Amino acid sequence: MSAYLYAATRTPFGKFNGALAGIRPDDLAATAITGLLARTPALEPAAIDEVVLGNANGAGEDNRNVGRMAALLAGLPTSVPGTTVNRLCGSALDAALIGSRAIETGDADVVLVGGVESMTRAPWVLPKPARGFPAGDVTAVSTTLGWRLVNPRMPKEWTVPLGECNEQLQERFGISRERQDVFAARSHRLAHQAWESGFYDGLVTPVEGLARDEGIRPTTTPEVLAGLKPSFRPEGTITAGNSSPLSDGASAVLLGSAEAAGTIGREPLARIAGRGASGVDPQDFGYAPVAAAAQALRRAGIGWDQVGAVELNEAFAVQSLACVDAWLKDGLRDPELVNQKGGAIALGHPLGASGGRVLGSLAAVLRERGERYGVAAICIGVGLGLAVVLENLDSTRNTEAGA
Repeated sequence: MSAYLYAATRTPFGKFNGALAGIRPDDLAATAITGLLARTPALEPAAIDEVVLGNANGAGEDNRNVGRMAALLAGLPTSVPGTTVNRLCGSALDAALIGSRAIETGDADVVLVGGVESMTRAPWVLPKPARGFPAGDVTAVSTTLGWRLVNPRMPKEWTVPLGECNEQLQERFGISRERQDVFAARSHRLAHQAWESGFYDGLVTPVEGLARDEGIRPTTTPEVLAGLKPSFRPEGTITAGNSSPLSDGASAVLLGSAEAAGTIGREPLARIAGRGASGVDPQDFGYAPVAAAAQALRRAGIGWDQVGAVELNEAFAVQSLACVDAWLKDGLRDPELVNQKGGAIALGHPLGASGGRVLGSLAAVLRERGERYGVAAICIGVGLGLAVVLENLDSTRNTEAGA
């Protein structure tokens, strides 16, 4: 039995302290769910077997199983169960992997997956003292991004900041500042063009007046980015301009079996053809999508030469370029197949939601271009990567009709 992607949507991604700053993450997720249901009006919500949402922080308003909370806030019947998965940046893509497995094993027929993050509203936390009334000061720790309350048993090289990890990756592969800035400017240019052409109109559910991703800067050029100061090393190559920004947003994707088409009231868009998960040394997390994608392709029974589109979450330009360079060596036909509609550097990267964005965008790009296979991949803190291979069903139908 196979699992299929039937529909996908997401909210616009807002800037840190931007237009979505006043909206709770559970409300953002509920908006994505209601937007998805609006795209499948024939589906009775009670027919959804499970809701699985990703979330990376869970330290504030997204606590207490935000997957269940969002489902209730979206008006789903209380009989529909919901759960939350945390694989940091890959949480929403992990939710899709979990949902697809449930369908393939026959445990579910229709599964709603996705994810949410409000990095703006992520709280500060205080470690609980071992004894009451400590005499000294206690420091509040931000939960917005990265390591905090680190276990002292962790090796120091594992727990360096994410930006420093990628400076190390830059040294390992010799990826210049100039290449990174060109890649980042391309992300903004293609994201703007995609919005102007209407590509994202059918993929995005507006939220309280925000209809487009807030962080896109269409006038960005490599020359403008070259003027920015390094963010992590005095003489480093990584800047705020060639990294993904802190963001707020949510995504939702509807998965189902082949037989679920009648319940959902529409034909599926794509088949989940392969899945991959990889682990590397924590400081090398940006390169982890390479092994994850290789695993997903092997399980799909295809090679890079058959891939016609790639959606790679751009955590940093340097790690994206390192992955693309590796894939080109492994047979990817053209680097321009990667992120043809822009990426996270321009669109934003709300940690728990991004996996749903890359999966939904990949299905849409495959249909637009008439390509059969595509790869969605994402790097994840603490040395992890995830990837999914989608098979565009329009392509297979057209091939069968031509035959």
